Amino acid sequence: MSRDLDRRDRPCEPEGGPPSFDEILVEQLKRAPWFVCSLVFHALVFLVISTLLVDAPPSEANAVVRADVVDRPHEEFEDVDPEVDEPDPEELPEPDVTLTESPETPDEFPDDAAMPDDESLADSPFELKATSPLIGGPGGAGSFFGDRRGGPRRKGGGERAERAVTWGLDWLARHQSEDGSWDSDGFQARCRGNVCEGKGHPLYDAGLSGIALLAFLGAGHTHVRGEYRDTVRNGLRYLTTIQDPEGCFGIRSAPNFTYGHAICTLAMTEAYGLTRFPLFERPAERGLDFIERCRNPYSAWRYGVAPGDDDTSVTGWMVMALKSAEGAGLKVDPTALSGARAFFDSVTDENGRVGYTRRGNGPVRIEGKDAEFPAEHSEALTAVGVVSRVFLKEDPATSEKIQLGADLLARCLPAWEPEKLEFYYWYYGTLAMHQVGGPRFDRWNKAMQAAVIETQVKDGDAKGSWPPADAWGEEGGRVYSTALLTLCLEVYYRYPRVFGG
Repeated sequence: MSRDLDRRDRPCEPEGGPPSFDEILVEQLKRAPWFVCSLVFHALVFLVISTLLVDAPPSEANAVVRADVVDRPHEEFEDVDPEVDEPDPEELPEPDVTLTESPETPDEFPDDAAMPDDESLADSPFELKATSPLIGGPGGAGSFFGDRRGGPRRKGGGERAERAVTWGLDWLARHQSEDGSWDSDGFQARCRGNVCEGKGHPLYDAGLSGIALLAFLGAGHTHVRGEYRDTVRNGLRYLTTIQDPEGCFGIRSAPNFTYGHAICTLAMTEAYGLTRFPLFERPAERGLDFIERCRNPYSAWRYGVAPGDDDTSVTGWMVMALKSAEGAGLKVDPTALSGARAFFDSVTDENGRVGYTRRGNGPVRIEGKDAEFPAEHSEALTAVGVVSRVFLKEDPATSEKIQLGADLLARCLPAWEPEKLEFYYWYYGTLAMHQVGGPRFDRWNKAMQAAVIETQVKDGDAKGSWPPADAWGEEGGRVYSTALLTLCLEVYYRYPRVFGG
């Protein structure tokens, strides 16, 4: 019929007989007023659409999407034989996910057969060359993930440090829950013999599970490589079950739930960057989408979804998640990184000290803990600012703010003394000073190892762990302290130095 409408020289009486109904209709419409034509045309369209809606067969694409996966039982993730059941990663369809859909949950976590060989990894999208803009320009290290892609690494910290890492990972593996999580106040159910003390707050299980996973990933253990592959596999599987329809990892009962989400996203992006396993990609991307949703316009992050104010602590975790994602070849909005950089500038004073929400207000404490853990013994927020600036492409050799911040850290070294215990500070400080390097890192490293290695529990069920004796131990518990201090001792190979050798 459309072809007939386009004809301009059609005779009124075509050869071969009288005109058809269609031709008569067209001729009549041509003589009708324009509004009558419009009426007839829309009536015909309505009839066609009505017919399609009535006659269309049922399709899986029209099925109702569930959004109740947060409570999906662990039994759905039974192990499979990769030689029989594993799908070809090249044949996996790209999921079409919207905010109203339930999150993608991996059906299989295959063994080594799914791992790309070393040759294919060499040209992978997350392999960052020395001149890659993702890291920081000329002089940057090779891969954002260091040499962990080849499997577990044991070098850089010395024999005692590596033994402490091994013990720390062993304790974390032994106290992982059956569902793959690390239960802040229920880990004691996994104790054998004497019970480990040091419960944390149950609201923080998601973030604690993410930190524990980072400790394994930091040493090169993945779901396909290393002696803890089952531990990592189960932990990552757990993260996929606690991601809600909007991409948020964990529950939102606590006002500061964005901490847990940032840490879980960091763990998922590192897992994807280290293995390129396709079923990790979508949860990582959805976690990044929620990070973007939480960001204040043209600025940074704090508690909740775009709350209107920013803080250094949450923003630091978000920056690390975004840089890990960028290093893994995932898409990151560059304005998020530039907004974070502008925020750090706004809270850094002339001495290089970084404030919490503004210049001059230092580290915060749990209510009632200020006297027990005086803030003047901590430069935690300065450490966050320094390491974030480095990963935001600011060269320590030429940045006055980084140099001033490193001087402050060098005057506030780790020490296992009651008033100076803050493992969060030691973690970020170790990351920051390793990136700065030089004599200041040497002094920091010596003090950190003395404080951490000497105080690790050496016997009993608690062997390999650390007591939650610091400013945040009451909230994080033994899982928190053990994971963070293990990460401190992995700094030598977890991330390469962004600038310099």
